[in-house]
Amino acid sequence: MEQYAQEEPSVDSVPAAGSGEPELVPTALSPPIQSSSTQTPAPVPQPKPETPYRPNYKPTLLLSGHSRSISAIKFSPDGKMLASCAADKLVKLWDADSGDIIHTFEGHTEGISDIAWSNNGDYLASASDDKTVRLWSMESFEMVKELQGHTNFVFCVNFSPSSTMLASGGFDETVRVWDVARGKTLKTLPAHSDPVTAVAFNHDGTLIGSCAMDGLIRIWDTESGQCLKTLADDDNPICSHIKFTPNSRFILASTQDSTIRLWNTQTSKCVKTYAGHTNRTYCIFAEFAPGRKHIVSGSEDMKVYFWDLQTREIVQVLDGHRDVVIAVAAHPTRRLVASAAMEKDLTIRLWADEPDDPDWS
Repeated sequence: MEQYAQEEPSVDSVPAAGSGEPELVPTALSPPIQSSSTQTPAPVPQPKPETPYRPNYKPTLLLSGHSRSISAIKFSPDGKMLASCAADKLVKLWDADSGDIIHTFEGHTEGISDIAWSNNGDYLASASDDKTVRLWSMESFEMVKELQGHTNFVFCVNFSPSSTMLASGGFDETVRVWDVARGKTLKTLPAHSDPVTAVAFNHDGTLIGSCAMDGLIRIWDTESGQCLKTLADDDNPICSHIKFTPNSRFILASTQDSTIRLWNTQTSKCVKTYAGHTNRTYCIFAEFAPGRKHIVSGSEDMKVYFWDLQTREIVQVLDGHRDVVIAVAAHPTRRLVASAAMEKDLTIRLWADEPDDPDWS
């Protein structure tokens, strides 16, 4: 299983749209072709085309505890815990194996829209409509910092890979970069002309990605605060969520035209689109599923969708929730996915991949 978790992500070699399949060539074990005027040359064996892996997720746990719409869920870096936040002003910590509740963090005075783990697993950050970001210690289960500076609802938050910085965005249309140790603003980026819906650091923390209701995705230099690139489609649908691929060459972006796009950050071009789910109203999370060969997203039709990263085909749809599936999370090392739904449901569901073919386990 460790080997599985360490494998090089296939998202790093996503071809541009329209690129052809590689030509099949004889292998080193192919028998030599006999050249003879009276002999028919033996056919060269062709390698079997590899069958794409189709996930087979089954429900394993049902977690209940929030009293208002859940807004985000995130696995801890070691995968042992799952954190959730909701409009009930609470952050909850769950045991990812048993589903037992470990702790409930109270303190925000308004609903919470997003949470993020520090990479070392020491802290959890929460972004709230009370205009603050709070840092919670996983050692003491106490709030250790309250970051003040946003002038409107804080909608999104993420730590840098080193866990020394934090980025947040919100309805004041800015992205703030914070010094975690001091709890002070390092930079305020006049990022967008509409509320900022997601922020993300790249793999080494040198870049920050942001997206907003203005439909733009922007890439910023962390050090200087300069905008390096803007990614945009012709019709600029509201962009709900972004995530860098592990090598930062691509950005996965969810938009409210019921589409998920994969952008090449070098060429500023969209190389893949994924469709079939419903997303026209809410900021729904998309994620690379465990193994990084599939995309997973919630949907407004109360389902969870999986796409093959390369072929863009829908490979599995999960039923069970009774309201909009707003959030999904992928376990860092196991074939495990979590999903969470809104007001008429209020549950978090965990799904484990049970391969039909034992060779894939």
